[in-house]
Amino acid sequence: MSHADEQGGKSVLETHGYILSKTIGQGSYATVKTNLVSLSSSSSSCMCSYLSRVLTEAYSETHHSVVAIKIISKRRAPPDYLRKFLPREIDVVKTLKHPFLVLFLQCIETTQRVYIIMEHASKGDLLSRIRDLGKIDEHQAGVWFTQLVSAIEYCHSRGVVHRDLKCENLLLDQFNVLKVTDFGFARGGMKPTRGTYPLSQTYCGSYAYASPEILTGTPYVPQMADIWSMGVVLYVMVFGRLPFDDSNHRKLLKQVTEGPIFPETDKVSRDCRIFIKKLLSRLELRLSVSQIQSDGWFKRFPPPGTVLWKPTSNRSRQSTS
Repeated sequence: MSHADEQGGKSVLETHGYILSKTIGQGSYATVKTNLVSLSSSSSSCMCSYLSRVLTEAYSETHHSVVAIKIISKRRAPPDYLRKFLPREIDVVKTLKHPFLVLFLQCIETTQRVYIIMEHASKGDLLSRIRDLGKIDEHQAGVWFTQLVSAIEYCHSRGVVHRDLKCENLLLDQFNVLKVTDFGFARGGMKPTRGTYPLSQTYCGSYAYASPEILTGTPYVPQMADIWSMGVVLYVMVFGRLPFDDSNHRKLLKQVTEGPIFPETDKVSRDCRIFIKKLLSRLELRLSVSQIQSDGWFKRFPPPGTVLWKPTSNRSRQSTS
């Protein structure tokens, strides 16, 4: 973003009561700012690489708190993204309200840019936490995993699929509560009809978190692809590494077909390993959300409790010339 563009964007946001601070990251057509934390993400292969994510943070005089702002340049964004994915993202996040989802606050659209304002998660992303600690102990991983399952169960019950679940897209708030974010590849209207799920043919997300059916280019049930991705997230939390090598597509496809290999360690229980295997299984054997919730390992952890969470009433999309 040029200096002139940045000043123009700053002026628009200040008009709406947002005080920006420094930029922490830039993508090909979006900008990220923050005044509290630096959100780091891994550079992983992506099947829709034009949708690189960017994020911004600022103080909101309206909400009396720090918020996150995603700034998308219409001039630099691909037409397909502006026509298809961005409207989907906005339509989806406006309908979702759950304690383990990053809360959408407002969308401002100008002739040059789109600003998506969201709840701020002050403790950064899960990937950064794993990098700092090396790995997450099994109990804490279980607590966060129950929160993730609760969020995704809610989304799926509303016909929304995420399609890009990964550690970079899971944030931690001031209470150390996990929040799912980045619905750039999400899609609504995916509820089953008479027990039959609509299939998706958009192969998006990161290769390292992609299910076998996505990697083979097969029309897939996106809810089950989300569950595979959750299995990868849990593996990364407890082992501190990816279960599959995504540097070579042929090698990756062979590995996901054969299933995960677990490192030698006594820190992760046998029950946890078996549970992960059930998530990273071929489609007909993979656990559904209800089966996840009835699994013995999952039931070790208390169900997600009441979270200190206050929804805001200012959730709107505004147009500015």
